[in-house]
Amino acid sequence: MSDRINRFLGDTPARVIVKLVLVSLVVGVVMHTFDWSPYDLLWGVRDFFLQLWNMGFSAIVRFADYLLLGAAVVIPAFILLRIISYRR
Repeated sequence: MSDRINRFLGDTPARVIVKLVLVSLVVGVVMHTFDWSPYDLLWGVRDFFLQLWNMGFSAIVRFADYLLLGAAVVIPAFILLRIISYRR
């Protein structure tokens, strides 16, 4: 049973607890230094996805414009190249 726990955790439970305490301390110091809170992180993620959603539709229109502009050159060139290689 303990082998399965060690394999799941990646190390012994005591070492994992020590590592988690040290990493939590470092993250806590960094977050306090920058005056961040977990809520700030959650609101930042939420705002990121809202902005992505809001600009997503204009990005799709811009993507379609670029696609049509490129297709106006690429498709005739492709057809011309296929016709030239067909005659060989």
